[in-house]
Amino acid sequence: MRIETVVVTGRVQGVWFRGWTEGEARRLGLTGWVRNRADGTVEALIGGEEDAVAEMLRLFHEGPQAARVSDVSHAPAEADALEGIHGFSVRR
Repeated sequence: MRIETVVVTGRVQGVWFRGWTEGEARRLGLTGWVRNRADGTVEALIGGEEDAVAEMLRLFHEGPQAARVSDVSHAPAEADALEGIHGFSVRR
């Protein structure tokens, strides 16, 4: 299992980025969450099979149609970061 913390920068709030992320993550069978941050970025924690996580990281660079992604940064998360989390959700 691979777990990554992701921060997406650009025009990523108010463009359905979180809802799109939730849908794509569920389609790929990932576990985790996505949320808006006060600084205008979107943060996500994603975990799952290596190929599925790699695909989601690739998709973050595209985002939903109305988004304009300028940067995607990610780093490995601790192995217990998904403890107690089931499925994928939008956090507020």
